[in-house]
Amino acid sequence: MTEAVSPAPNRKLARWPVAQRFADHRLALFGLATIIVLAFSCLVGPWLLPFSDTHIDMQSRFAAPFSGSHVFGTDMMGRDTLARLLMAGRISLSIGFSAMAVSMVIGVSVGLIAGFYGGAIGAVLMRFVDAMLCFPSIFLLLAISALVSPTVPAIIFLIAMTSWMEVARVVEAQTRSLRTREYTLAAHSYGASSSRLMFREILPNAIAPIVVAATLNVANAILAESYISFLGFGIQPPTPSWGNMLNSAQTYLTSAPWLAIIPGAAITLAVTSFNFIGDGMRDALDPRADH
Repeated sequence: MTEAVSPAPNRKLARWPVAQRFADHRLALFGLATIIVLAFSCLVGPWLLPFSDTHIDMQSRFAAPFSGSHVFGTDMMGRDTLARLLMAGRISLSIGFSAMAVSMVIGVSVGLIAGFYGGAIGAVLMRFVDAMLCFPSIFLLLAISALVSPTVPAIIFLIAMTSWMEVARVVEAQTRSLRTREYTLAAHSYGASSSRLMFREILPNAIAPIVVAATLNVANAILAESYISFLGFGIQPPTPSWGNMLNSAQTYLTSAPWLAIIPGAAITLAVTSFNFIGDGMRDALDPRADH
């Protein structure tokens, strides 16, 4: 009998098993490609369009998509919807990535300290995390946002303050497990300091769940910004964001539905893509995964 010959693996990727496993996840590749295209379009697109996001043409109000020079039509003030969508993408994506970075720094720090030291320090920190998790994040976010000035840095800080707790729990559990491993105990026996043990021995070996959590946190931050901007507590016009574009469009759902459909589709596409990337990273970084 002739044996079936399996396709040869990509030799370049075979040297990097994580990259190979990620490349085998088609939805993750689709998500990554989508985010790259979306981010590049938001970064470069506004410079290539003939209309700026603030240009007002009252004679072209509510122009339908693909009916003239405005590809995605215009809004209630005659502003180009595509230009506003891309500028809003800059704001929403930058808030997503920035809030993720801040929340990861806080969550990783709290989880690492709590898991490494344990005892009273760990108990106090984790009970504080549990107390924060008792409050629904969206209500906490809305309550705080009503009290502060709705600037981009303030929104980033608010979202980060309500999204670091899950990261802290994941890192704390990983740290408690890794602090008793042979390499950690060996480094401790050689006189390594606590900071070296945490940041050189434990943290690099806990990077897999941290990367996955970071990817999913970007999606959650984009959704959170959309929530509060849609409800009027987030980014304020004339600065566009996907959330406040939805807020402005709710009055015209029947007469100009594209004003809501287009930013809603952008939010859905971005959040879904980041979730796909998170799933792919989880499978790629899991050493027990059977591929």
